[in-house]
Amino acid sequence: QVQLVESGGGLVQPGGSLRLSCAASGSIFSINHMGWYRQAPGKERELVATITSGGSTNYADSVKGRFTISRDNAKNTVYLEMNSLRPEDTAVYYCALLAARFYWGQGTQVTVSS
Repeated sequence: QVQLVESGGGLVQPGGSLRLSCAASGSIFSINHMGWYRQAPGKERELVATITSGGSTNYADSVKGRFTISRDNAKNTVYLEMNSLRPEDTAVYYCALLAARFYWGQGTQVTVSS
C-alpha cells in the first residue's frame, strides 16, 4: 500500500517562492519514478516535473528553469522547489508515485497573487 501526503502550499506574491514536500509510505518508493502534477480550475491535470529512481528529471516547458524536483530516498520524500512564481502557476499541486499504476496524494493549493 502506498500513501502520499503533500504539504507546503500557500499564498505567495508573484516572484516569490515555495517548497512543496511529499511524504510517501510504502516499500517501493526508492525504486519508482515520482512526479508533481497540477490542476487549475477548469483545466485538466498537467505534468509539472518527474524524477526517476536514479535522479533524472523532466520538466514542463512552463516551469523549466524556475522549478526543481528532488528526492530523498532515505526520507521517502520528494520535493518541488518553486521559484519566480507567476499567477498562472496557481493550481492544486499533486504528488504522484509512478509505477504500474499511479498513486496520488490529496493535493496542496498554491495561489500566486498580489
